Amino acid sequence: MGKKIACVLTNQFEDSEYIEPARAFMDAGHEVVTIEKEGGKEVTGKQGEVTTKIDKGIDEVNPADFDALFIPGGFSPDLLRADERFVNFAKSFMDEKKPVFAICHGPQLLITAKALEGRDATGYKSIAVDMEYAGANYADKEVVVCQKQLVTSRQPNDIPAFNREALNLLK
Repeated sequence: MGKKIACVLTNQFEDSEYIEPARAFMDAGHEVVTIEKEGGKEVTGKQGEVTTKIDKGIDEVNPADFDALFIPGGFSPDLLRADERFVNFAKSFMDEKKPVFAICHGPQLLITAKALEGRDATGYKSIAVDMEYAGANYADKEVVVCQKQLVTSRQPNDIPAFNREALNLLK
């Protein structure tokens, strides 16, 4: 039975870091629900290659209705973490020990949620120090899996490993 995955996304996301994992999840029979400030609008990746329609606004969703959280990179996580609703949404997945998949700058949302302390994780090299200050055990690896819950990767080249480990957790 497929899982329901919340994907928090806004403009300036990294195109490949959204579309490739989202396709892999859907191809494996899972449902990906895109969430932004408001549903029905379109958001575009920073490369301009991917435009996608937002399924739900943040005020229409409850973390309890989802099995996992997916946070693509790019500038999107930094924009979303300025909104406490997205911070609290992400924090609840970490607190409930539900799977969280964050790539590149995705962990920025988890830093703001103060949810990385004591966790093994990776992310884009420019946020490595931020992650360390947030208490994460930062590792410069293509994919890091922590406590069978948190899957993190550094950059678009890591997507195959990211997808593999995220799909493993969804089994």
